[in-house]
Amino acid sequence: MSNTVTTPKTRTKPQVKRPRLYKVLLMNDDFTPREFVVAVLMGVFRMTQEQAYAVMMAAHRQGCCVVAVFTREIAETKAALGTEAGRRAGFPLMFTIEPEE
Repeated sequence: MSNTVTTPKTRTKPQVKRPRLYKVLLMNDDFTPREFVVAVLMGVFRMTQEQAYAVMMAAHRQGCCVVAVFTREIAETKAALGTEAGRRAGFPLMFTIEPEE
């Protein structure tokens, strides 16, 4: 008999977790002009005019609407850019984020 000890080679694969996603929400208000909201959606979120109009109308009818879903940092940045565009123009346009379930 031989005194050789063999041990199996094991390799562990690292478990990579997907980042949590966040929804960017457009809040409806009665003061920001529709054309301005459409322009912001087209500029910040790279939507076509038809897509931006549909999102704006959904927010108008429902009170708020999901604009897009991103990772946290991107969602925070886009929401801040959209809200800031409204403030610079003197409108109470507001975007918020919340975790996607």
